[in-house]
Amino acid sequence: MESSPAHPAPPRVNPPRLALALGDPAGIGAEVILKALARPQPPGADITLVGCRQWLEQVYLQLKRQGVGPLADPAELQIEHIPLTQGVRLGHSDGAAGAASFRWLTRATALVLEGAADALVTAPIAKASWHLAGHDYPGQTERLAELCGIPQASMLFTALSPTGGWRLNTLLATTHIPLAQVPQQLTPELVAAQLERLLAFCRRFSDRPHLVVAGLNPHAGEAGRLGREEQDWLGDCLAAWSRQHPEVRLEGPLPPDTCWLDAAAAWKGGSPAADGYLALYHDQGLIPVKLLAFDAAVNTTLGLPFLRTSPDHGTAFGIADRGVARPESMLAALQAAWQLG
Repeated sequence: MESSPAHPAPPRVNPPRLALALGDPAGIGAEVILKALARPQPPGADITLVGCRQWLEQVYLQLKRQGVGPLADPAELQIEHIPLTQGVRLGHSDGAAGAASFRWLTRATALVLEGAADALVTAPIAKASWHLAGHDYPGQTERLAELCGIPQASMLFTALSPTGGWRLNTLLATTHIPLAQVPQQLTPELVAAQLERLLAFCRRFSDRPHLVVAGLNPHAGEAGRLGREEQDWLGDCLAAWSRQHPEVRLEGPLPPDTCWLDAAAAWKGGSPAADGYLALYHDQGLIPVKLLAFDAAVNTTLGLPFLRTSPDHGTAFGIADRGVARPESMLAALQAAWQLG
């Protein structure tokens, strides 16, 4: 695929002020935050952590005893203290941990909405723990949409290739729903709206973006033999959207099993591929993203009145007390907020 002309955003003179929610206290959020903030930060970086100061200090001391480092010292960090109301054990999440992470996310979002911060970064939460605490949301994205008073927010995963500087951008048309519900939720209106959001994001990097849409069915339906959505409405939807955006090179619906092949080559340093990919359901987009860029990918929420980024991994309860969690994805989330916020 030919690349479209890129126009990266100029470096920031003043990095945005970031609100950073600590995530589930029983997971690896505190660890990867302390490790990431020990790395060099942009001049003038202004980060407010939202969570329990005593808990962060406890994790810090435990990591120090394990010989883990380098670590940022909580005593030197700006923290809006919201204490834990019950005890929590690393690796053993429950309703108390879910209630804490819910409060911390809610307050961090308020800081941005009140103008005290410019962008939001979130550590991972456990959906099951939220449910145990009585907060029945599919994930943080849906709670953020509610807090901002919008009907729906979108999940985009972005990652900058370390070998060639090409940026992989994949937007999910649908998010945390059962696979059986995907065909019912997909509509021409939804696909068109998600393409608009993907286009707006990709215009940060190119005046004439190149976008790719994956098909829903194997082989994109094989001319109706393996599913009819592509023939019955998806192809016409993309053609109509393309006519409204003649400056955009739009491809699709493409067979999902080959849709990201050019992206894989570009990630390894080959010629740049498309500026943005639209996946129609969660795993269709997340499998190629995590295979290519697990430590570099950032979950970016679109549709909010501010930028939100998050690592692309979960709470990793199984290693939460071992000190071995890698901070690269959290660092990438912070860097994306600095660069794009």
